[in-house]
Amino acid sequence: MKGVMIQGTSSDVGKSLIVTALCRMLANEGKKVAPFKSQNMSNNSYVTVDGKEIGRAQGIQAEAARTEATVWMNPILLKPRSDLQSEVVLLGEASTTLSGRGYREQFYEEGIRVIQKSLDYLQSNYEMVMMEGAGSPVEINLKDRELVNMKVAKMADIPVILVADIDRGGVFASIIGTLALFSEAERSRVKGIIINKFRGDPALFEDGVQWLKEKTGIPVLGVLPFIHNHMIEGEDSLSIREKRLTTTNEVIDLAVVNNRYMSNFTDIEPFFLEDDVSIRLIDNGDDLGNPDAVIIPGTKSTIDDLKEMKRNGLALRLKSYYEQGGRVIGLCGGYQMLCTALMDPHGADTGIISEGIEGIGLIPAITTFEKKKETIRVEGSYHPSTKLALEKVEGYEIHLGKTEYEPSAEKCPFLLLDNRDEGYYREDGRLIGTYMHHLFYNDAFRNTWLNQIRLQKGMEKRKALFIQEQKDKRFDALADEMKKHLDWGKILDILQNGDRQ
Repeated sequence: MKGVMIQGTSSDVGKSLIVTALCRMLANEGKKVAPFKSQNMSNNSYVTVDGKEIGRAQGIQAEAARTEATVWMNPILLKPRSDLQSEVVLLGEASTTLSGRGYREQFYEEGIRVIQKSLDYLQSNYEMVMMEGAGSPVEINLKDRELVNMKVAKMADIPVILVADIDRGGVFASIIGTLALFSEAERSRVKGIIINKFRGDPALFEDGVQWLKEKTGIPVLGVLPFIHNHMIEGEDSLSIREKRLTTTNEVIDLAVVNNRYMSNFTDIEPFFLEDDVSIRLIDNGDDLGNPDAVIIPGTKSTIDDLKEMKRNGLALRLKSYYEQGGRVIGLCGGYQMLCTALMDPHGADTGIISEGIEGIGLIPAITTFEKKKETIRVEGSYHPSTKLALEKVEGYEIHLGKTEYEPSAEKCPFLLLDNRDEGYYREDGRLIGTYMHHLFYNDAFRNTWLNQIRLQKGMEKRKALFIQEQKDKRFDALADEMKKHLDWGKILDILQNGDRQ
């Protein structure tokens, strides 16, 4: 197989971003390239065209590669449901929930089989594969049954490039230590080193590059700069960030509830491109203040996160905020929280049969968690009753719950998807609940929603930004910037033949 695996000396060294850039560089050279991560742990997922679920990072990398995302690019997705257990999504479908120990003891052989099947598919359908490892490849207590680093590189028989983050400090020790903990066979597979997140003049690191070459015998393929505001979507909670602007009447103050088990936080990513929107994460009632709007994002553990919101006073403050004229939107799990009650008869959300909880109570509906997860791409229009323009709207749904109006409630649907009513919309959008992720990627709706706030604050309306255009430009800008700092010729040699001597 032609390709390379990007491994890191630790988590959050920039592996996902580098793979994204490499995918776009190769696509720009006319290569048919696919991203691949055998096992991903993230509550931030992506729905493929056939309604399957993979890690968000691999979906974005596929977009950078100008190819359609498939389950073969991320055959195993682990979605944490608590500190001890994760849902196992196998080839795009939820299969079971296991503890870390249970996963290692019960799933390993099945994992190897599905990874090999995925590698076979990618080798048959693509010229090159850009693989991504996870965390550190030398966690000694995990190496004997790992499914994502050197074991997979060996299965694919591809070379490895090791990435280290200089911004966090200790870059020399992290590289030398990682190489020292590899077996001889593993170390021989490492064909290059990349230093990432360098600030300042790279000339000041030339001695460091030379020292690494002499000490390791492995070439340094590039010293990449710390790229600020690259706006490529993050993989997990490590990349959640705020965007604080000076609080004036000319800035929209958008508060986002920072759920402990937040999922698909990329729903808020489009707001980072709006230069008059300030985003802050709120953890408790005291953080709320008086924002222009509040978004409650999705969560992998709706009831547990709702319990925490009640405990820290945020649930009560949110209800009061809305009743005093505030603007609230709940997405997926956030929609469920806004309901009158949440019921878990099968323990699908909490693991506790017949668990139930009173909701925040702004939407007159009851959510019941079911055994089978709904995962589907959707498209349609805004419901005629909303009086919004009837242009096309699209996104995807990933949820266990089913939400139904209370018998006496007035029905206020938000969307019309595949001839079915969906969500809740009232008071000209001051309260919205929906299961549809990617709502704010619909440029016309996002602009309409923001313009309502702008007018309310005495600001001028703005024209819509087109997110897909912006994303594509950023893929190219990222690739161009990284390519300037890489030994691209050497990397192409490694991709073609592994640089085997």
